[in-house]
Amino acid sequence: MAESPKMPAFTPREVVSELDRYIVGQNAAKRAVAIALRNRWRRQRVTDELREEIHPKNIIMIGPTGVGKTEIARRLAKLAQAPFVKVEASKFTEVGYVGRDVESMVRDLVEAAIALVREEETEKVKPRALEQAEDRLVELLHGNASRTPPSPPPFGFQPPAPPPPSRLGESEREKLRAQLRTGTLDDQYVELETSDSNPMFLRNFTGHGMEEVGVNLQDLFKNMPGMNRTKRRKVRVPEALQLLQQEEAGKLVDNDRVTRDALIRAESSGIIFIDEIDKIASREGGKGQGPDVSREGVQRDILPIVEGSTVNTKYGQVKTDHMLFIAAGAFHVSKPSDLIPELQGRFPIRVELEPLSGQDLVRILREPKNSLIRQYTALLATEGVELDFTEDSVGEIARIAQVANERTQNIGARRLHTVLERLLDEVSFTASELGPKRLSIDAAYVRERLGSIIQDEDLSRYIL
Repeated sequence: MAESPKMPAFTPREVVSELDRYIVGQNAAKRAVAIALRNRWRRQRVTDELREEIHPKNIIMIGPTGVGKTEIARRLAKLAQAPFVKVEASKFTEVGYVGRDVESMVRDLVEAAIALVREEETEKVKPRALEQAEDRLVELLHGNASRTPPSPPPFGFQPPAPPPPSRLGESEREKLRAQLRTGTLDDQYVELETSDSNPMFLRNFTGHGMEEVGVNLQDLFKNMPGMNRTKRRKVRVPEALQLLQQEEAGKLVDNDRVTRDALIRAESSGIIFIDEIDKIASREGGKGQGPDVSREGVQRDILPIVEGSTVNTKYGQVKTDHMLFIAAGAFHVSKPSDLIPELQGRFPIRVELEPLSGQDLVRILREPKNSLIRQYTALLATEGVELDFTEDSVGEIARIAQVANERTQNIGARRLHTVLERLLDEVSFTASELGPKRLSIDAAYVRERLGSIIQDEDLSRYIL
């Protein structure tokens, strides 16, 4: 297959700078993924003969929960416009056991690639689809206006068929289109036929191991007579325009091209993030007992996927040779050397993520583009409550989160969610009744709300 032309040409320094906008610290991990991304761009520019021989250097991230492992991989995929899936190694079972097989991660990646490419293609045809949807909606509105309710027929007589609506003139069409765009017709209703593409009996195919069965049955039955059913709905004009635009865009998008481009994108730039890989490492003294029985089997099943193999999907065969695999785990009980040697060899780059310090927590609250303080401020602003976090309050929130992490389980930056939710519990509950109000949150307010919880160690274990 040809290489994907969609790879952005970010330098490693630019990648790190972009990741810095969302993730605090962890420079070693950021450098590793930035180099991996740049190597993909470099690989596309070598000779065809050598290109097939250059394989991505997979990465294993080692560090406690809540320090940014998943976020780094997710932001990298978004930056690279690459298909991305996150899977948990502990959800897989080796062949012969009931559960998800490891090849499902590749099928999930292909589905993500299909969705990504279809979204891009739909965006390209959006203006044309809107025009065609407006044309159809104008015809429906004209039909509504020209239709007069018939008088009830005498008993025993069949009512005559309604006459077809008069032909819509160009001037009247433009007039209705102008009214449609200005919103003067938004309160009117029209009747639409929408497809019911998910028959009731197929909805029962759920659960692990049945995803592919359900999808294939849907493809098998959808073209059979009587299965492609439609239903009439009465909706307002804005919703009708949206439904018609989606339908027209679906007609304009070339599904064969979407599938072809998506397979190329998945093979050449797909990223699979395997979380909790430490959970399938065989622990010392635990071999052959309990859940350790299948751990090594799962590793051996994952090995050919990471090494490079061909997986059958509903869209065709997909090669995994040039996909980038990023594994992550806390490795509290086990260690990377407990993985089977063959799998260790397929993750040549190892980076250790540092536990978050109190200063890191302060920076996480202040610096990222999507920081929690910005999120809570925006949420409560919708109710007219303006939150103002002072400098000392941010430091106090970070200190309490750090103390909670030290006394209980260290869950990293996720502790900030717990602390802030507890801190703003009363405000969030009464915001709709407070009306327009400015609320200043300082260190004294934080200590008043959370001080008693932190002082009582048993209570802090329970609540924080």
